[in-house]
Amino acid sequence: MFKRAWLLALAVTVICWTVVYAQQHPIVDAIANKVIQRYQQSSCEQLAKQKSEPKPPQEEKAVELLHHDPQVRAEFLNKVAAPIANKMFECGLIP
Repeated sequence: MFKRAWLLALAVTVICWTVVYAQQHPIVDAIANKVIQRYQQSSCEQLAKQKSEPKPPQEEKAVELLHHDPQVRAEFLNKVAAPIANKMFECGLIP
């Protein structure tokens, strides 16, 4: 009985924390989702080509924000790191 109550309390806490945390930076969530989509939907050749293309002004602003706010940068990187690393691995860009 104690285990069930403890697990239920833990689950409720995690859900509440996730809802509150996710709503702190909805713009970061949107940008991260866009980046993840770009990596997942692009071929390896397209990704290599995009690297040399200039960034749109909106993307430059987002990068500037990430440079100036360590908390937002950490949140963003925690969301995009695994999908980007997986795609880079698939493309043979990392061992």
